[in-house]
Amino acid sequence: MPRSQTLNRPLALLVAATFFMENLDGTIIQTAAPAMAADFGVRAVDINLAMTAYLLTLAVGVPASGWLADRFGTKRVFMAAIAVFTVASLLCAFSLTLPLLVAARVLQGLGGAMMVPVGRLAVLRVVDKSDLLDAMAYLTWPALLAPVIAPAIGGIFADTIGWNWIFLINIPLGAAAMIAAGRLVPAGEIAQRHPLDIVGFALLGVALAALVLGMEELGTSLVAALLLLALSIVAGVLGVWRMLRAAHPLLRFDSLRIATFRVGNVGGGVYRLLISAAPFVFTLMFQEGFGWSASLAGILVVAVFAGNIMIKPATSPLIRRFGFRAVIVGSNLAGAAVYVWCAFLTQQTPLVVIAVALFLSGVFRSIGFSGYNSVQFADVEPEHTNEANTLASTMQQVATGLGIAVAALIVRITTGVADVVDPADVGLGYRWAFLVVAAMLLFPTIEAARLPAQAGAHVARR
Repeated sequence: MPRSQTLNRPLALLVAATFFMENLDGTIIQTAAPAMAADFGVRAVDINLAMTAYLLTLAVGVPASGWLADRFGTKRVFMAAIAVFTVASLLCAFSLTLPLLVAARVLQGLGGAMMVPVGRLAVLRVVDKSDLLDAMAYLTWPALLAPVIAPAIGGIFADTIGWNWIFLINIPLGAAAMIAAGRLVPAGEIAQRHPLDIVGFALLGVALAALVLGMEELGTSLVAALLLLALSIVAGVLGVWRMLRAAHPLLRFDSLRIATFRVGNVGGGVYRLLISAAPFVFTLMFQEGFGWSASLAGILVVAVFAGNIMIKPATSPLIRRFGFRAVIVGSNLAGAAVYVWCAFLTQQTPLVVIAVALFLSGVFRSIGFSGYNSVQFADVEPEHTNEANTLASTMQQVATGLGIAVAALIVRITTGVADVVDPADVGLGYRWAFLVVAAMLLFPTIEAARLPAQAGAHVARR
C-alpha cells in the first residue's frame, strides 16, 4: 500500500500528544481525589469541582478556537495554547486550596480548548482526502488511551510520589511540545479579519455550562438540575437562532447538511458519550457491585486499553475493505453485544472471561471511534474545514464531557430499581446499566445504517 503523500506524520504525532495531555488531565485526578482532599481539608467528593471546572471550560472555550485560528494564525494560537496549558499545570501542582486549584483548572481548560482543535486544524489544512483516513488514525488513539489509563496513573502518583506530579509531568511534555510546534506547524496562512460573535459565544457558553452543571446536579438536587437544564435549552435555542442570522457566527451549522459529517457528529456524539461512560461503569461495577479492590478493578480495565491499541493497526484496512457504513454499523452492533454479555458477569465469573469481555469492548470501541472520526470530514470541502472542525470539536467535547455524568445517572437509576427488585444482589443494578448502554447504542447504529453504502469511499480508497 502506498504511503500517504500529504500527511505530515511528525505534526500529526505532535497534535496527538497534545490531545493525549488534554484527555489525560480530564479524569486523572479521579483516583487521586482522597489524597488531594486530605491536603486541602475538604471532602473527597468536593474535588469533583476541579474536574467539572476543567471539562466545562473546555466545552465553553472550544467554539472560540476557530475564530482565534482565523484571526491570529494556526501556529501562533497553537503555541500560545500549549504555553497556557503548561503554565496552568504548574499552578495546579502548587495550589494550596481547592479554590486555587479550581481557578488553575479553568486556565488549564482554556489552554486545552485552543490546543487540540487548532492543532487538528493544522493537520487537516495540509492533508488531501486520500490521506484523511491515515491522518485521523494518528489523531484518534489519544482519546481512546487517556481515559483508560488516567485513573491508574492518578492513583499510582497519589500513593507514591504525590498528587502534585499529576500536573508536574505536563511541564517537560509542554516544553517539548512548544519546541516541536515551532518547527513543525506551518506558518504564513492568511488570517481572516472579522469580529468575534460575542453574543453567540455568551449564549453558547451559558447553554453548555448549564447543561454540564445540570447533569451534575441530577444526583443531588432534582429542582436545581431541572432549572439548569431548562436554562441550557433556552440559551441554546437563542444561541442557535442568533448564529443562524449573524454575519460572522461563532459556529456555522452548514456542515450538518452533509450526511457523513452529521453521522460523524450527531450519532457519533451519542457513541462517544457511551464509550466514555463504559470504563466508568466497569470500575463502579467491580468495586461497588463485586466488592473488589481499586487495584484489581484498575488492572482489569487496562484490558479495554489493550483492545484499543492492538486492533488499531487493522482499523484503516478494515475501513478500506468494507467501507465506513459497514464498519461503523458492525462495530456498534458488536459493541452492544459485548455490553449485553457484560450484564451477565458476576463475582464468580472467571477473571479471564471478564478480561476477554473488556478486551473485546476495547476492540470494537477502537474500530467505531476510528470510523466516526474519519468519516466526519470525508465530504467537507477544504474552504469549510475550519468551521466544520470547530463545530465538530464543540460537539465532541460536550459528548465526552457528559459521558461520566450520563454513566452516573444510568447507574443511579438502575441500582435504585435493582435495590427494590432484589436487594440481596448488590451487583444487579450495575449489570443492568450495561443493558441500558447497549440499548442506547442502537441510535447511532440506525443513523449510520442510513448512509449510502459507498459513503466516504473516496477517502477510504487508495
